[in-house]
Amino acid sequence: MNILITGCNGQLGSELRQLQAAHPEHHWINTDVQELDITNQLAVEHFVAHHQVDGIINCAAYTAVDKAENDRQLATALNTVAPAYLAAAIEKRSGWIIHISTDYVFNGTKHLPYTENDTPCPDSVYGSTKLAGEMGVQKFCQRALIIRTAWLYSTFGNNFVKTMLRLGTERPELGVVFDQIGTPTYARDLAQAIITIIAQGIRPGIYHYSNEGVTSWYDFAVAVHRMAAITTCQVRPIHTSEYPTPAHRPPYSVLDKTKIKTVYGLTIPHWEASLAECIKRER
Repeated sequence: MNILITGCNGQLGSELRQLQAAHPEHHWINTDVQELDITNQLAVEHFVAHHQVDGIINCAAYTAVDKAENDRQLATALNTVAPAYLAAAIEKRSGWIIHISTDYVFNGTKHLPYTENDTPCPDSVYGSTKLAGEMGVQKFCQRALIIRTAWLYSTFGNNFVKTMLRLGTERPELGVVFDQIGTPTYARDLAQAIITIIAQGIRPGIYHYSNEGVTSWYDFAVAVHRMAAITTCQVRPIHTSEYPTPAHRPPYSVLDKTKIKTVYGLTIPHWEASLAECIKRER
C-alpha cells in the first residue's frame, strides 16, 4: 500500500519512520508541513490523488494545549478542519485513515477508566478541537479508525520525560502535580500498535490506547529520575492549584484499552517497562 504519514517529524511520526525499514511491503510517504499543508484542501486532494495514496496515518496536530486557549483559529485549522480534508480526500480513493486523538476529549471528572462508549465532554480548546476532528474524520471517511491516546512521550520531540531529564540535572528541586492521574504512553509502542492494526486490517471506530498501569505526573517524574539515576534533584508533590495553567487539565484521564486489545489481540507493555526502554535509548 501507499501510506501517507502526516506530522512525520513529531513524536509519533518519528517513531513510525523508525519502524518503516522493517515493513518494506508498503510505500511510506512521510510528510510534514514543508511537504504538505494539510490545512489546504486543494493541496491535500491533489497530493492524495497524485501519489495514489491507499491509507493515511494522521499524526499532525496542534498540541500546545495552553497556547490553544488563545489561538483557537490555528488549533481549529489543524485539529478540526485538516483531518476532515484528509478523510474526504482518502474517501475518494476508497482508502482508510488512522487519526490520532486525545484523552482531552474528556474533562477528567470520572473515577473509572474511560471507555469508547463514554460521552466526550472536553473542557479546553485543545480538547474541543480534537473532538470536532474525530467527528469530521468519521463523517467524511467510511474506513476511519480513531485512536485516543494520552501523556505521549518519546526520544523524539519535546515531552515530559525529556523535560524531567533536563531539569533534573539543572535544578536542586522540582514541584510536580500529584493530583492529575493518567497513564504515560511511549510513542514507540503506539507506533508498533498502528503497524499491527494496518497488517490486520482497518476495523473502523474509536479505540483507546495508552500503556498499562496508572500513575500521577509526580510519580512519573520520580520514576524518570530513578531510572536515569538522577539523585541531585528533589521532586516535590504539588497541587494543580499551585501550578495554574490557561487550559484545564483532566484530573483523571485513565483510558480503558479493552476494545483495542480484544479486536487486535494487542499485548500492551506497562508504562514503567516502556519508560525504562525510552530512557535507555535516550541515554
